[in-house]
Amino acid sequence: MKFYDSLGPNPRLVRMFMVEKGITIPAEQVDLMSGANRRPPYTDKNPAGQLPALELDNGFVLAETVPICEYLEDKNPNPPLVGQTAEEKAETRMWTRRVELKITGPLTDGFRFAEGLAMFKDRMRTIPQAAADLKALAQEGLTWLDAQLAGKQWICANRFTLADVVLYAFTDFGKGVRQPLDAANKNVLAWFERVAKRPTAESSLHPVAKAGGMRA
Repeated sequence: MKFYDSLGPNPRLVRMFMVEKGITIPAEQVDLMSGANRRPPYTDKNPAGQLPALELDNGFVLAETVPICEYLEDKNPNPPLVGQTAEEKAETRMWTRRVELKITGPLTDGFRFAEGLAMFKDRMRTIPQAAADLKALAQEGLTWLDAQLAGKQWICANRFTLADVVLYAFTDFGKGVRQPLDAANKNVLAWFERVAKRPTAESSLHPVAKAGGMRA
């Protein structure tokens, strides 16, 4: 297999997932900053032009972060980060989807349409006038989650899961692009600090980020 890697919270969350599970896959770096992911030869493999992607041994290229992580879980079930039972898997998927819809989706577009506009305006349809509202939606989602985290160690109670990995990668990224966590959300802040103390939080950083670049 080959992992197509780059800067950004999406590749970072898959790297963190792999490190949590003890999986090592040869990686090829794709230059996101220059737009190498939006043109051949990368788009010959992943026509969506997104990062990351996972090329399987049979040549099939799997894209989208959650399917990549779920595929790796199916191939490497321990330690479980999606779940061992149908009920655990459903709970993890429910919370991962909520995190994406309420927080990471609007957070990402808020960045793309504002601080990241120069990079993204020629790669996708951007809506600069929506940036502030999208950032506000992400913060509202975090405030909603804060109440759900009361009395819980992780998003799925006592299980550290893919939902935690997804949210951490994006909230850590958000801190560096003018979308910091709200100090009023005490449960979210405590959760973030617990994740940040895991060895995988640091070891999953991209080399550019370790050298002082964006947290990704």
